[in-house]
Amino acid sequence: MTRVGAMALEDYLQKVEAFHGHPAPGMVLGGFMVDLALKHLPPGEFYDALSETPKCLPDAIQLLTPCTVGNGWLRVLNLGRYALVLYRKPGGEGVRVYVDPLKLEAWPEIKDWFFKLKPKAQQNLQSLNEQILEAGSTLCSFRTVTLDADFIAVRRRGAFAVCSHCRESYPAADGPICRACQGQAPFQIS
Repeated sequence: MTRVGAMALEDYLQKVEAFHGHPAPGMVLGGFMVDLALKHLPPGEFYDALSETPKCLPDAIQLLTPCTVGNGWLRVLNLGRYALVLYRKPGGEGVRVYVDPLKLEAWPEIKDWFFKLKPKAQQNLQSLNEQILEAGSTLCSFRTVTLDADFIAVRRRGAFAVCSHCRESYPAADGPICRACQGQAPFQIS
């Protein structure tokens, strides 16, 4: 039986559909990527995660590991690459898994989807997911990495203040008023 992380493949695919709303190819592929990373790390340890894209891959990480954006163990850094890193909290040693473009040549549906060579309406989602399930982690390569000390440094929340404009709490280190009142909010309050 094929497994993705600690889950049976069928269970993972059901969770993908429930979590993402449809059998998203990026999450299906992401599951194989997480699984590959976990296979190259010592079992029984806690890891933090880094996703180099905000698209689909963070969702796969959150389904298969205890790393979430909310608990701070998953960070998303949009480097524009479909890659992830699972790394040890102390020291930052880990494994980086990425989709290897050279390995996509044997998988035309995956290549068309990954490189956006066909409009979404012309892609065959069933064939695409079948190819991803068949190829699994063979589409990926991995390398050992060590994250920069500044990146993995524990950042403690500092003092909070009450904004004199909106009267809401905010990190005092953000300045004399909150970031929203500094004009950084993407909305206007009515």
